[in-house]
Amino acid sequence: MKFVDIADIYVKAGRGGNGALSFRREKFVPKGGPDGGDGGKGGDVILEAVGGIVTLADFEYDRRFQAGHAGHGAGALRTGANGEDLKIFVPCGTLVRDEDDNILADLVVPGQKFIAAHGGRGGKGNSHFANSSRRAPKFAEKGDAGEERALKLELKLIADVGLAGFPNAGKSSILSAISGAKPKIAGYPFTTLTPNLGVLAVDDAKVVIADLPGLIEGAHEGKGLGLQFLRHVERTRILLHVIDLSQTNPVESFHALINEFKEYGADLASRPCIVIGNKIDIEGTQENLKALRDEAESLSLPFMAVSALTGENIPELIKNIADMVRKTPAVEIVQSENEVIELPRKKSSAKSSREPVKILRLSDGSFRVEHENFEKAVSRINFEHEDALQKFSRLLKALSVEEALEAAGAREGDKVYIGDVEFDFEPEISS
Repeated sequence: MKFVDIADIYVKAGRGGNGALSFRREKFVPKGGPDGGDGGKGGDVILEAVGGIVTLADFEYDRRFQAGHAGHGAGALRTGANGEDLKIFVPCGTLVRDEDDNILADLVVPGQKFIAAHGGRGGKGNSHFANSSRRAPKFAEKGDAGEERALKLELKLIADVGLAGFPNAGKSSILSAISGAKPKIAGYPFTTLTPNLGVLAVDDAKVVIADLPGLIEGAHEGKGLGLQFLRHVERTRILLHVIDLSQTNPVESFHALINEFKEYGADLASRPCIVIGNKIDIEGTQENLKALRDEAESLSLPFMAVSALTGENIPELIKNIADMVRKTPAVEIVQSENEVIELPRKKSSAKSSREPVKILRLSDGSFRVEHENFEKAVSRINFEHEDALQKFSRLLKALSVEEALEAAGAREGDKVYIGDVEFDFEPEISS
């Protein structure tokens, strides 16, 4: 059974509605003035954790998701309808990453939400642009496009039992012995690089057991698989501390293991546990077995000696695990239900607005103008409106785009691109 389930999806929020170009027209009101309303906001794409889903298999074929587009503004200052949000339901325990593997959200409890893509802002109607010198603006803004991004979903099932121990302690072998799982097993350290999962069926109950990647000293500081290991452990009800009795000093290894849990925090050191001395089938382990048993009993911790290879005491271990899981409630996750995780939206700054534009000469002899705020402003111009070219000309003047193009070698008739807008360079356009 697979412990980590992974899916790649692409999400796109809805486009904002266009602002309206309208003038008030009423009988006996000869100079009604502009009354174009704003466009609505595009719909968001929202990931929500829900109970009852245990896999990301639904995303094997459906991988592209689009939220609703907003309505356009209208006369009489009427605002367009907002686009419909799109909710995507995922299992609890879903980790959301971006294309660069940065963690964006960890959806653990039912009701947690993550706004994966924000809907585009609605364009402003022409009523917003009226002032003392421009009483009848004959242009309005287009709505912004919605955000879009590729996401990686990684499901980390919340196991009941975690097998903890240093490399080569025999955790994978114990998992195989008690649950029938078939993890990769070999006689060298760091065999388990990703968690393996087994299901232990006892009477009418099913216990999910995770053999987690082996940790090393300093794991709480991120060494080795470090924090990746400890985050998995944090979600288990009980822990099985597996100690290799054939090593030189198993008591020292046991304390090193406990110390990593104490340093990490999250109440791991006080989590209900069973200390397991493994490999009693190997000759010469009796002295180590007695020392580890005495140490566990001095700390009032339950102890069992087993052999995953021969199966000795494995039935008793299964019974003890099932009994402890029944008595131990699920771990309470600190995140609150209905929590909404939202990425900060990029805001334009006055400093970036004053920065000069960047001109790129393309291989076909055309030119591209790059400037984040300028490109966004141009994308909002609706060139179907009567005064749109005047607004465009003012933007070109504000950032000296014409001069920058000429300095880069642009000549009349050359193709120029600003975002998705294409036009022929005519130096007199700003006159």
